Amino acid sequence: MTSTGLTVGPPAATALPGKRVRWGEQLVHVVLFVAAAISVLTTVGIVLSLLLPALDFFREVSPWEFFTGTTWAPLFLDAQFGVAPLVVGTLMISFWSALVAFPLGLGVAVYLSEYAAPRATAVLKPVLEILAAVPTVVLGYFALTFVTPFLRDQLGVQVEIFNALSASLVLGVMLIPTVATLSEDAMAAVPRELRDGGYALGSDKLQVSTRIVVPAAVSGIVAAFVLAFSRAVGETMIVLIAAGQLAQITLDPRQPIETITAFIGATGNGDVPTGSIEYKTIFAVGLTLFVMTLVMNLISIRLVRRYREVYE
Repeated sequence: MTSTGLTVGPPAATALPGKRVRWGEQLVHVVLFVAAAISVLTTVGIVLSLLLPALDFFREVSPWEFFTGTTWAPLFLDAQFGVAPLVVGTLMISFWSALVAFPLGLGVAVYLSEYAAPRATAVLKPVLEILAAVPTVVLGYFALTFVTPFLRDQLGVQVEIFNALSASLVLGVMLIPTVATLSEDAMAAVPRELRDGGYALGSDKLQVSTRIVVPAAVSGIVAAFVLAFSRAVGETMIVLIAAGQLAQITLDPRQPIETITAFIGATGNGDVPTGSIEYKTIFAVGLTLFVMTLVMNLISIRLVRRYREVYE
């Protein structure tokens, strides 16, 4: 109420200007969506390129025979399509290379994260990553021409000229940078307060590293292990050159074996007629390899989610 007896109402609302379209943001949104769509479509295209020829293969070969057979000789006159020797060879190479890469890679990660001075880390980490950039064909010939003769002549290990042991050793060394880099990144994300608390309770550096930092970073370490194992499963040139092309079921790493990737690499470059049953075996074993790596990645995701530590 004013002095004149008139009622003063609230001030009229000011109309806000319409929201302007920011074309720069829209363009960024479209570019990011296209990038994500390309990734998804590429994956779908890979699956379809494997699935359709593989289905044609399984119309001629029984899936039961393929997955349970113990003889792999698709290029012989009396063809046999049991994929078990290739799967066993692939897993054996991956297992022995993991025995090399996991402890050494984790040890390197602990050293870089907890022991090395910043200047040493700045030098050692790029040098370590150079190892991952060495072409695998070079590593394959290194395994064949140096590691195998060294095992036979210097260590007295009775290995064949082509064998799984030398290929696994070199492949494990190649995987060390992958394990070390990812594990060190996971350890670097552990809060400094956890380390200081351990030191305050009287722990030494080794106890803090192994009992506090490593358990706190276990989700990232597990992810590094699974990624390295998946890469070992998918490695081609090292096993093609050094491990041989003898498809047999054996657990002796001194013997020659054949992996899924080695078969694909050797057969894809051969004189196999397109559209033949021998040609379709490439897609059947490729689909098998895809499913194996997919299962390992799903296991990795589950383990990472289960053991993930969230720090605020």
